[in-house]
Amino acid sequence: MDKEIDVIAPNLKRRLSGVTATIVRLVPLQARKIGIVTTGPGLPETVPHVALWRVPFLKRRRRVWHARRNVEMALGLALKYLCFMDLKLLFTSASQRQHTGYTKWLIGQMDAVVATSARTAEYLSVPNHVIHHGIDISGFDRAQDRSALRASMNLPRGVLIGCYGRVRHQKGTDAFVEAMIALLPSRPNVSALVMGRATEGHSEFLAGLKRKVGQAGLEHRILFMPEVSVDRMADWYRVLDLYVAPQRWEGFGLTPIEAMACHVPVVATRVGAFEEIVTPESGKLVDPGDIEGMSAAVAGYLDDPQSMAAAGRAARRNVEARFQIDAEADALIAVYRDLLA
Repeated sequence: MDKEIDVIAPNLKRRLSGVTATIVRLVPLQARKIGIVTTGPGLPETVPHVALWRVPFLKRRRRVWHARRNVEMALGLALKYLCFMDLKLLFTSASQRQHTGYTKWLIGQMDAVVATSARTAEYLSVPNHVIHHGIDISGFDRAQDRSALRASMNLPRGVLIGCYGRVRHQKGTDAFVEAMIALLPSRPNVSALVMGRATEGHSEFLAGLKRKVGQAGLEHRILFMPEVSVDRMADWYRVLDLYVAPQRWEGFGLTPIEAMACHVPVVATRVGAFEEIVTPESGKLVDPGDIEGMSAAVAGYLDDPQSMAAAGRAARRNVEARFQIDAEADALIAVYRDLLA
């Protein structure tokens, strides 16, 4: 097995995160074309894996160490210079903020760097490759019978607007709720879904949103749904007419891509990679925290159903052309092969 390992993609965080989800999506796909394994805790058995303690004892040959966190860059350096492993160090950056001096130093030690968006690349002071995330579109498409699907999920009829993800200020959940409180009273055929989990420290934030909705008398039209497993998410996009991504900050952000793959147009904020993801044909962009602007963008679609349907069709074409996971996997493999050469 040691001879077959060309790339090691560490995951040194036990709790599920966006980075972990990326590794779980990509590595099994990449393993069809190159010898790649993960190492570290918290990964499913379906992902090719080597025990972390074994890594320093692998047979000596050149390999790529693909880090996505500071701790993984640091461990790669230790393996290279203290354990004398022949490693080429690669780092993927999704952050859109000024890096600390320590992080800048770590990045400066890498042999290659990938940025997940052009905006992320602007925060890097080293040469880099921009490689967007993608999704497996075979798992996302429009519903064959949306009315029947909604009925099976006990969802209301009429127009449905969704906002999914962690419930917290950073994710802009409050901005979405405020926009819906402003819009829904004058549009009795429209309902909104907020789905996600309020992790520790954000439970009072969620409770406050529910109180606002109750005070507005909209508790039966702005619905708070519990988080569902990844394999069930596609159906929750398929039931929607419109998706809103109201984040105030985001590293990349896959939810608009997943929604668009299901023929759902998107209203998103200008954060993360959303300006690169959402085209004028497939959605609208607003400034983060701009509740009035978000309300106006959503209202524009609600008041023009034909435009909303056309944007949904364009959204699917956009994802097919630019955000398929195969393209992401192949672009990374090309970087790996350059480093291994």
